Amino acid sequence: MVPEGPFLIFAFLSIGALSLFGFLAVAAWAGSRQQERESYYRNDMLKKIAESDTSSAVATIAYLQEKERNSAAVREAKKREGYSLGGLINIAIGIALLAFLTAVSHRPAVGLVGLIPFLIGVALLIHAYLASPKRSA
Repeated sequence: MVPEGPFLIFAFLSIGALSLFGFLAVAAWAGSRQQERESYYRNDMLKKIAESDTSSAVATIAYLQEKERNSAAVREAKKREGYSLGGLINIAIGIALLAFLTAVSHRPAVGLVGLIPFLIGVALLIHAYLASPKRSA
């Protein structure tokens, strides 16, 4: 007996959902494991540097602090870029929704629903360029 109809679709979607969430769980676990390993090795290196009494230890610590500041600046820049991209996408969706609903319903008042994502996009852009801290030169 071969399954047919709605059962086959349900089985396909169930297996697909289980596979997707299983993959996401493994990917999240692997990412956190890698981050944990990097943190362990960084702290081990700092411990060895702190135990040594050489002048190169001071230079190495200064280099590591500068590297940490640079990575923090890169993270902030990526965050600001994400807000900008999200804002632009929301503005485009808002304009498209406004035009689509106005054309479909033949009433301009229905198209004003498109202002909701448009204004959310404007708020994201404002946050990205005004409220988010800028990278120091």
